[in-house]
Amino acid sequence: MSRPLSSSPLDSFAFVLALLVALPVLAVGVNLFSGGTSGTWSHLLDTVLPEYVANSVWLCLGVGLGVASMGTGAAWLVALNDFPGRRVAEWALLLPMAMPAYVLAYTYTDFLQFVGPLQTGLRDAFGWKKGDYWFPDVRSLGGAIVLFSCVLYPYVYLLVRTAFLERAGGMIEAARALGLNPWQGFWRVSIPLARPAIAAGMALALMETLADYGTVAYFAVQTFTTGIYRAWFSLGDRVAAAQLSAALLGFVALLILLERISRGRARYHDTSGRRRATRQVLKGWQVLLAQIGCAIPVVIGFVLPAILLLRLAMGNPGDEGGDFTGRFLILARNSLLLAAVAALLAAAFALLLGFAARDGRRLSLMAARVVGLGYAVPGSVIAVGVLIPVTRLDHWLAGLWQQFGGSNPGLILTGGIAALVYAYLARFLAIALQTVEAGLGRITPSMESAARSLGCGPAETLQRVHLPLLRGSLLTAALLVFVDVMKELPATLVMRPFNFDTLATQTFTLAADERLAEASGAALAIVGVGLLPIVLLARQISAGRSQVSSC
Repeated sequence: MSRPLSSSPLDSFAFVLALLVALPVLAVGVNLFSGGTSGTWSHLLDTVLPEYVANSVWLCLGVGLGVASMGTGAAWLVALNDFPGRRVAEWALLLPMAMPAYVLAYTYTDFLQFVGPLQTGLRDAFGWKKGDYWFPDVRSLGGAIVLFSCVLYPYVYLLVRTAFLERAGGMIEAARALGLNPWQGFWRVSIPLARPAIAAGMALALMETLADYGTVAYFAVQTFTTGIYRAWFSLGDRVAAAQLSAALLGFVALLILLERISRGRARYHDTSGRRRATRQVLKGWQVLLAQIGCAIPVVIGFVLPAILLLRLAMGNPGDEGGDFTGRFLILARNSLLLAAVAALLAAAFALLLGFAARDGRRLSLMAARVVGLGYAVPGSVIAVGVLIPVTRLDHWLAGLWQQFGGSNPGLILTGGIAALVYAYLARFLAIALQTVEAGLGRITPSMESAARSLGCGPAETLQRVHLPLLRGSLLTAALLVFVDVMKELPATLVMRPFNFDTLATQTFTLAADERLAEASGAALAIVGVGLLPIVLLARQISAGRSQVSSC
């Protein structure tokens, strides 16, 4: 039960932080009604907006079906079945999470294009010439759907695997006792019970799809994100960009609302006493099918792209971010600086927000919920929402400085990395907060009561009781934000200072210029950093398995 509104310093801090996180979205909404320049919105409505809507709808439908089928199938295989290689598959199925979708797009384009290794090998082997055969074009809407599905299915896999392991084991056992084979039990029992997890994983995957810029821009698939970038840079119309951002936000909200409505009054509670089902031992040809089913998404989503990137990097003598000297070191320094600053601030703010909400006061709880919505906002929307108020603040500060100091300092906030770090915090603080809140949930309130009975105030209790117990959670929170910032592209492209590139922006720029070999080194570095949370998740899976076997 929440406590009444209060105005302690910590609550006030939480409220201000929540307001800053919500400011980009509020700025986008306010600019919807600010009039704007010429008839850009009318022009977009008459020309490209229908294409934005259609492509976004098809992307959502295709990626939703793709991640749901791949993630649910993989989770069912490793959670409810036993076969040789299952333990390796449990963590290997997470590897595609380390591969940003835009890196996968560049890699497969080089591999599958007409002059790429695959088609060249086919022509040499069979003596074919151009026009003698048909080959699918990866740079298309269909290609984007496939690649997004291969990269984003782990969102569904993680949640559904947990649901299969921890929910309604007794029901699954009852289904087997009634004579249902594994396939029938999968469709009639496992899938209905795991529906909330499937829907949650799909929602995360679809939000990432709608937020993506690098893949759809490279494949020339016009979506809301490419439209926002074009309206801001090509047309120079911030109001049109804000209107497209609002439309994209509405699209995300509609997806979440449709899923809620589709559930109706259905409930998914577990009423059985047994929590875990015994794994079905597969035999014969079933083992081979299970191994192939687990291997295909890992090979397509990680192994083959990693090999292709290594091949490109080893064969590239350039110095534009493709090797590991010169320009690459500057890019790595910029990326590491941004990621480290954002990760440290996110972990610190998440700790204060989580601690403030722990007492159950309404103001702090409301602030935590507002911050938690940040991850649902695409990076391009955050960028537009940050630039609008921050640019105005920059001009006001410059005028004030010139009035009292006699000189114009230029752009103070947007001319450096401050505004960019602000955008990262508005986008990714939710991840850190969720991780810290999970850690706080494992600390019993009696420890706080004991500390306060000994005369410790809130600040001292936080320092002497919570911090030592939350080191692992804080490290995990910082690591997750660090990796997300390293991979982030849309907001970085829009908001980076002049002549300030990162590994992500350099990879996109070189790939857009068809210099894929030179982009491979930076792409490999991003993938390498992305492996860090995968290792962490794999350790958690191993720890969870050990706990289960010891029960």
